[in-house]
Amino acid sequence: MRRRNFIKATVGAVIAWPLMARAQTRRIGVLMNLAADDPQSAKEISAFLDGLQERGWTPGGNLQIEYRWGAGDHELDRKYAPELVAFAPDVLLVAGGTTVGLLQNLTRTVPIVFVEVTDPVNRGLVASLAQPGGNTTGFTQFEFSIAGKWLELLKQIAPNVRRAAIIRDPSETSAIGQFAVLQATAPRLGVEVRPVDARDITEIERAMASFARDPDGGMVMTPTGAARGHREAIIALAARLKLPAVYAYRYYVTDGGLISYGPDVTEQCRRAAEYVDRILKGEKPANMPVQAPTKYQMVINLRTAKALGLSVPQSLQASVDEVIE
Repeated sequence: MRRRNFIKATVGAVIAWPLMARAQTRRIGVLMNLAADDPQSAKEISAFLDGLQERGWTPGGNLQIEYRWGAGDHELDRKYAPELVAFAPDVLLVAGGTTVGLLQNLTRTVPIVFVEVTDPVNRGLVASLAQPGGNTTGFTQFEFSIAGKWLELLKQIAPNVRRAAIIRDPSETSAIGQFAVLQATAPRLGVEVRPVDARDITEIERAMASFARDPDGGMVMTPTGAARGHREAIIALAARLKLPAVYAYRYYVTDGGLISYGPDVTEQCRRAAEYVDRILKGEKPANMPVQAPTKYQMVINLRTAKALGLSVPQSLQASVDEVIE
């Protein structure tokens, strides 16, 4: 009898073990605003996974991750958002404010951790930065005041600029606040700012070709999902039209852009892993404060400056975090 009971207990444990293992596996849904094959995507996801592994989470082990890549295309976001909710994740990692709004419309129970979002309070994504409420928290990327810094950098690196095209996505609510700051900064610098509302690369190319017909022009590329997905074409366009351009992210400059100033978005993804870990361990996003960037980067590409005939002041070179030669 004791032998029979031992066999039953052993067989029961063998059957129960995979069921227990499956029960212990947690699920994360990820919706990013770049393409899957974008080198920057690999950096951001690698930073996120490193942060999770430092906290004991192993993809394919105690963690299952489902990825979707919006590539700055709102139609793709609308397609992928319900797919990720149907995946029944324990938590969602999302890049970009528009995408967060889509997911909130689909679920108010699945926790959402966002990165690369501007002004989440006025967007209606959280109740406040200190007490987000609801199912959403995360990491902001810009305060509106930084838009003034972009125009100042354009004038520093290209003193002859008298006109600046401000490329923005009109569907982004942050575009209004950023442009207001640019308008307030422009008179002090002697620059006329002109908004260029463009949702795709075709609209950007057409508008900028018209803008570049007159001399002394420059460009500020505000952060938009569509722009990130087409940054190689935008950088090539600025070079072809001989327009000095300021960007919000380092990877524009490493890809050939002139100058950038903005947060380290790769580091944001690493920090997001901490929030995901805490949520998987039982904390509620409603009580987890939205955090601002801890690190901003200024990067200059001297090769691009030379191609544009610009002489970068030593004072500006001395203040940057990285110089690409």
